[in-house]
Amino acid sequence: MGTVECLTAAQRRWVMICILIGLGLSSLGSAIVNIALPNISRSFASSDAAAVWVVNAYQLSATVCLLPIASLVGSLGLKRVYATGLVIFVLASFGCAFAPTLPMLVSARLIQGAGAAGVSVAGMAFVRVVYPHHLVSKGFALVALAVAIPGALGPTIAAAILSVAKWPWLFLVNVPFGLAVPLFIAAAPPDVRSASSFDLTGIALNALAFGLFVVGVGTLGTGDGPIATGEIVAGLFFLGLFVRQQLQHPVPMLPFDLFRIPLFTLSVWTSICSYAAQILAYVSLPFLLETGMHLSAVQTGFLVTPWPLMTAVTAPIAGRLAIRHPASGICSVGLALLAIGLLLMIFLPTAPEKWDVAWRLALCGIGFGLFQTPNNTAMMTAGPLGRSGAASGMNAAARYIGWSLGSALVSLIFGLGGDHGAVSCLVAGTAFALMGVATSSARRF
Repeated sequence: MGTVECLTAAQRRWVMICILIGLGLSSLGSAIVNIALPNISRSFASSDAAAVWVVNAYQLSATVCLLPIASLVGSLGLKRVYATGLVIFVLASFGCAFAPTLPMLVSARLIQGAGAAGVSVAGMAFVRVVYPHHLVSKGFALVALAVAIPGALGPTIAAAILSVAKWPWLFLVNVPFGLAVPLFIAAAPPDVRSASSFDLTGIALNALAFGLFVVGVGTLGTGDGPIATGEIVAGLFFLGLFVRQQLQHPVPMLPFDLFRIPLFTLSVWTSICSYAAQILAYVSLPFLLETGMHLSAVQTGFLVTPWPLMTAVTAPIAGRLAIRHPASGICSVGLALLAIGLLLMIFLPTAPEKWDVAWRLALCGIGFGLFQTPNNTAMMTAGPLGRSGAASGMNAAARYIGWSLGSALVSLIFGLGGDHGAVSCLVAGTAFALMGVATSSARRF
């Protein structure tokens, strides 16, 4: 792949703008549709359960495609993978907007998720290509913002769009950003590609393992416990077969060489724990605020804004700190602050003032911002530059696995917890944040 020496400052700036656009769109794509599901259901005269697949299809496709795409980076090149992924995402957005039936919309979302996977894998890896080593943490700070802010503000953005337009515009807003593709092709450095085999067996087992697991998570939320359990168990079974097959493959999709690096492995586990904590909080907070404080959805949206806002403020600071200090210490402090913030939310006063909620969520945002950039930097720089695609694939996979695990626990906890489900989710989120502190701290040894 191209090296940083061949880039001018202007080229680096334009390449990063294009990368941040793609990563921001892929993150927004997983969060912007939720609020419109009732409208989509009515538009197609379908059941709410069927409409939920507009969300599930995107997450399913992105999760299944991450590792296969990462394994093809060597032969296709980061530049080609990123540009193709962004083109697929934008074209699928157009298809979503004009889908005549719900099955067609779900199919377009599957294609959109595949494009998002290509953008996520190649976009993250490209940061290491365009920045010199001493500045790479600054690049990952920008990536942290591009992923976290659209994902957190997705419902608010969707509400603003739906206040003036119909739900297809949630997808049409992506289309103009397709102009970033020719700009990226012109500015990005050329790739050095290498021949690699196409592992059809591994791809099939990967799809079955992660696909059944994600589908099981979605089924868990519908109340079909036995079916959901069967799907999740089947997913874990195929995951075992996938790992066994990969261990015998000469060029595996699973980066076993990177997993032999303790810094990389512990960073992956830290990421899984942290994103599980994040989704447990994001899903449960609206229930806590709207039911407990009797706030409207719009008020709740504004009240949770301090979390992403403080993440945006903290991420660049964390990037500068990561240049001079070990990632383990910064991440541990950040996740400890996240745990404290969630714990303080659990023990809110009976009739809290809005300020009581805002400063607690701001603390969560500061903690998450401190964690994200140093952890991504540690994971992406633990191995050699030539393995950036594989590292990026695992980086994105860890994020989706954490979200899926957190989502499964939300469904389970709300099914068992009754009126206390939201608080129980925050307790679980606190526990995952503390587990992240433990795995992060272990990187010192």
